[in-house]
Amino acid sequence: MASPYVNELDNDTFDAAIAADVPVLVDFWAPWCGPCKALGPTIDQIADEVGGNAKICKVNIDESMEIAARFGIQNIPTVLIFRNGEVAQKFVGVQQKGTLLAALK
Repeated sequence: MASPYVNELDNDTFDAAIAADVPVLVDFWAPWCGPCKALGPTIDQIADEVGGNAKICKVNIDESMEIAARFGIQNIPTVLIFRNGEVAQKFVGVQQKGTLLAALK
């Protein structure tokens, strides 16, 4: 079951979301992507664990191609960690929960 703490972002909401005063994890995905589906539950678990200490978001690249192009997303899943609106770390492919949690700290 999807976490209620995961925010779906689009072209209108993206910039405000990444400008948060906490770290922001953004999962770039698509509904047809098998590895994205595999990573989805991990993203939900992270969202449930971090609470207000970080923001967890998803961007459907089929619906928000401009954002994907802006950050050079060529392979999915790609996870970007933002700090103060800037990309701090980038992960391509399915990642372990511990790796992503450590990047948020």
